[in-house]
Amino acid sequence: MKTGLLWFGQDLRVSDHTLLAQAAAEMDYLICVYCFEPERQCPSRYATQGPGNQRTAFLMDALQDLEVALGKRGQTLYVSEQSAYVALNHLFDILPISHLYRNFHPGIDERRTLDKLQQAYPDVRLRLGYDLSLFRREQLPFDVSELPLTFSSFRRKVEDLAVNHPLPAPETLPAPLEVHSLLVKPWDAYPQQCQPPFEGGERAALTHMSDYFATNLPSYYKEVRNALDGWENSTKFSPWLAHGNLSPRQITACLDAYERDHGANDSTYWIYFELLWREYFHWYAARFGVALFRRTGITGKGELGSYYPERFRKWCEGNTPYPIVNACMKQLNETGFMSNRGRQLVASCLIYELGIDWRYGAAYFEQKLVDYDVGSNWGNWQYIAGVGADPRGGRHFNLEKQTQMYDPEQRFIRKWRGEVFDRQLDSVDAADWPISP
Repeated sequence: MKTGLLWFGQDLRVSDHTLLAQAAAEMDYLICVYCFEPERQCPSRYATQGPGNQRTAFLMDALQDLEVALGKRGQTLYVSEQSAYVALNHLFDILPISHLYRNFHPGIDERRTLDKLQQAYPDVRLRLGYDLSLFRREQLPFDVSELPLTFSSFRRKVEDLAVNHPLPAPETLPAPLEVHSLLVKPWDAYPQQCQPPFEGGERAALTHMSDYFATNLPSYYKEVRNALDGWENSTKFSPWLAHGNLSPRQITACLDAYERDHGANDSTYWIYFELLWREYFHWYAARFGVALFRRTGITGKGELGSYYPERFRKWCEGNTPYPIVNACMKQLNETGFMSNRGRQLVASCLIYELGIDWRYGAAYFEQKLVDYDVGSNWGNWQYIAGVGADPRGGRHFNLEKQTQMYDPEQRFIRKWRGEVFDRQLDSVDAADWPISP
């Protein structure tokens, strides 16, 4: 009798889940586990805290939805607040587990945990999947260690690769084993303290994807994608992608069907183009590991910025001399979301106007963004800071010009109270002496 353990991560769904289907075909018993590590176990870094309320609420929605979906197929979702290494060590010690199912995660902490488990339990056979990305590792026309250093070069090599068709959800799953040492339904201990604009979970994800492609919005995506606000001005797939409630293959399949029915144009291509950007940063994180978090990025140069506690706090709060930045930051703090254009502007401001180490901004985004993804977040911050994949050496935006382009009537600024700020940026100097107003 074979017993498998499926370690869930950023793949919180039952459809288009290759490993779930594989376990259903191979195992007699199956244990489904989700662990909150590493983000909830690590101490604060870069003056930030753990995941914010919006991100936590979205995750709890997703876990609760997954529990229901697994329950309909005869399974149980176990959730541990211990680190994955501790929780899975315990299960391997007390249960006759022969197989571990895990989707490849590009984060260095997640990969180190998996490596430690493999070393500690060499008899447990690993089934490694690639359901977090468009392409399996072996589909790439290069080794990950040779990932191109620019997105343009990556895109030319992969954009014509075939994307596998998404799999349906298995109708039934192997029977579960009872594990009394793990928590069940942890969302009961995390009452929602906010109502984010997104509902987490696979059902909400599939509904949103279906609704989006039922409109003509994909045919106009490229024209409106830089808007600072508006539900209809971007696909809004990113939160569900980040938690794995939706797969990039499912989006690609719907996009292909839309183009067959309505025709392809620059806008529909640009949706796939954005998925390729996400794919690039997925493998970027896998290639560069700890360099994703270094001050000098992957370049080893460009040591921009320092740490000014007051300036960083004001940036976080949306209390800088730049109304458009303030509006974007207040939107982020209230909703857990910000447009792509907004993210570029606030990052440029932190790095070039305020002179702060880019990693503090990346860590704050990690705390607040509902759609936080390790590769996309840290890779994009490196890109703006000039220590990553941008061959031009960083992106410094003219905030006044950007305001005229994207909020000329200042409607977005007024909506999020961006014009309200402390006129004195610094109240102390570098030696911590008070500065007169």
